[in-house]
Amino acid sequence: MTDSKNPLPSSAQRVADAAKQLGLDPHIMTMADSTRTAEEAAQACGCEVGQIVKSLVFRGANSGTPYLLLVSGKNRVDERKAAKVIGEGLARPDAAYVRGTTGFAIGGIPPFGHAQPLKTYMDEDLLTYADVWTAAGTPHCVMRLKPQELQAKTQAVTINVY
Repeated sequence: MTDSKNPLPSSAQRVADAAKQLGLDPHIMTMADSTRTAEEAAQACGCEVGQIVKSLVFRGANSGTPYLLLVSGKNRVDERKAAKVIGEGLARPDAAYVRGTTGFAIGGIPPFGHAQPLKTYMDEDLLTYADVWTAAGTPHCVMRLKPQELQAKTQAVTINVY
């Protein structure tokens, strides 16, 4: 859902369009303050840091395959543990790779609507919340979703990431 009086930035509109294609209708909000980090986002959204979804892109160390990890803002990814679940080592790509793969800049990466399909994994801790907040295409745009819907619509494999 968007506000016709205050149109969304083009990248956030792409997220709204992708959400609609998935059968979702989140209200995308443009915040006055940055939501680039989990802490900033939690403060802006008035929620716990754990309710913030960090969308982290990794590259398969051998295959070069991009992987998206949806991680609770309170957790850090144990890359070795995640690699065991994924089936190959993980490398941290640079910002150009992330933008080229997702179509979005770091700090605004949404959980869907990417430039190419991404194999997605979701931190099981996110399922303990009634609502979670994700980036919506820019470091100032966010949307609230039900974590079960997020998992279903992204076809995310649930994992323990820390």
